[in-house]
Amino acid sequence: MEIKDKLAILADAAKYDASCGSSGVKRKAQAGGIGNVQGAGICHSYTPDGRCVSLLKILLTNFCIFDCSYCVNRVSSEVKRAKFTVDEVVKLTMDFYKRNYIEGLFLSSGVANNPDNTMEEMILVAKKLRLEEKFGGYIHLKAVAGCSDALLRKAGLYADRLSANIELPLQKDLDDLAPAKTHSEIESSMNSIRESILESQEETAKFSKAPVFAPGGQSTQMIVGATQSSDRDIMLKASSLYENQNLKRVYYSAFSPIPDSDPNLPLVSPPLMREHRLYQSDWLIRLYGFNIQEVLPEDHENLNLELDPKLSWALRNRHLFPVDLNSAPRETLLRVPGLGIRNVERIIESRKFRKIRYEDLVKMRVQIQKIKFFVSVDDNKHDLKLLDSPLLTTILTEKPSVQLDLFDAPVSSITGEV
Repeated sequence: MEIKDKLAILADAAKYDASCGSSGVKRKAQAGGIGNVQGAGICHSYTPDGRCVSLLKILLTNFCIFDCSYCVNRVSSEVKRAKFTVDEVVKLTMDFYKRNYIEGLFLSSGVANNPDNTMEEMILVAKKLRLEEKFGGYIHLKAVAGCSDALLRKAGLYADRLSANIELPLQKDLDDLAPAKTHSEIESSMNSIRESILESQEETAKFSKAPVFAPGGQSTQMIVGATQSSDRDIMLKASSLYENQNLKRVYYSAFSPIPDSDPNLPLVSPPLMREHRLYQSDWLIRLYGFNIQEVLPEDHENLNLELDPKLSWALRNRHLFPVDLNSAPRETLLRVPGLGIRNVERIIESRKFRKIRYEDLVKMRVQIQKIKFFVSVDDNKHDLKLLDSPLLTTILTEKPSVQLDLFDAPVSSITGEV
């Protein structure tokens, strides 16, 4: 099979894996080498200076011995199969990089023979890129389910980031759809990666030339909407992994229906807004000081698709508002709907010199339509009258008027005729 035909098959097969985002790594090129990673982005992310960077995202092979019902590459699937050689992946990566198509590689794989053999081939790709091609760009390797700890420790010496996908939030979900996989086995791999990262950090603190292990940390992915698991189930698992495995990111991937799939799987994808709300909840827990009980209490198993999770929390806790922007501490300001981390820092810095006024919020480009009901500033008291109104939720969920398309025929405001 021609390499371009393999690329068409194996690049398409890799599109279902979302855990290839921002690396957060800085790697300098070796003397005489090629490529480096600067800033905090890869895989269509943005660096601090505004650059959009991307990577070659492929599978080593889509042959697989597992029969995970939700996976298009499962052993019982009738998809067209292909397999790259190690040298083909190395050549593709270098050719694409030299043409400025990519700034790194994301390499995953089906399990062709057994987990260890597949992982060894993936490691060999990274090793050749680093040592033979002197490639200094970003490399993300997928930790193959069931591979040995020794191989994971070897992989982290060449990869910037490793990821072991947890797949589904509950073990019973895996039992139903991927019986060959278990949370305990997947989390054992995560444990090995975490311990190796910690050991590496200790060594590099003592010895400047000690080898660095997976400087971009580790990530994982959960499929959303393949089972009846609630948003609370998903976020409880994510919170546990952040706490116990020190993950950089959990990625949430909306389930995509596949041909000839298990009859227990849904026929349509979940709303993409659900995936978006999960990411927002993830940020609230990781960066804004919320806990899972606040974002998704026991009587709210699923996120509101009409309201973002911070706004939903605020409406359930109106007694905590309004917040005085001129005196509230940072942790309180972070809980105000419409205020992000940067604007909270701007407010705290600005009020050292003078009181914050409504016009300052406009200049900061905060989400005025949200924030005005929940904050108190000297020159804006009117909107606070609606804070306790039962109509506030309706006001906040009201859809904005739709802008006409450039080529739409105008509609008469009197007759309604086009």
